[in-house]
Amino acid sequence: QVQLVESGGGLVQAGGSLTLSCVASGSTFSNYAMGWFRQAPGKEREFVAVVGWGGGSIYYHPSVEGRFTISRDDDKNTAYLQMNGLKPEDTAVYFCAGSRALSPVPSHYDYWGQGTQVTVSS
Repeated sequence: QVQLVESGGGLVQAGGSLTLSCVASGSTFSNYAMGWFRQAPGKEREFVAVVGWGGGSIYYHPSVEGRFTISRDDDKNTAYLQMNGLKPEDTAVYFCAGSRALSPVPSHYDYWGQGTQVTVSS
């Protein structure tokens, strides 16, 4: 079992930056690929980025590539999502998740955090 807790969300103006953190506990963090997803009201949960074991493999959704950076620190059992150049369309609840597969598909993830709200004003 893995417990995930996100933090770092908030309200920011367009063009601003936020860094989300996801702290894991309960199992060996380094065994899991860590993904970030987001869900806006009335929309399906959407893949944002994933970082593989040891940080060697990273993939982004095209809408965030070049603006967002995913990373992990296995010594701290923490995954990060640094978000720059935020746009109003980035507004959503952001979730971190853990999987034994390096995948953009939400159903491939076994563990989920509770989510943190990110709101970008225009």
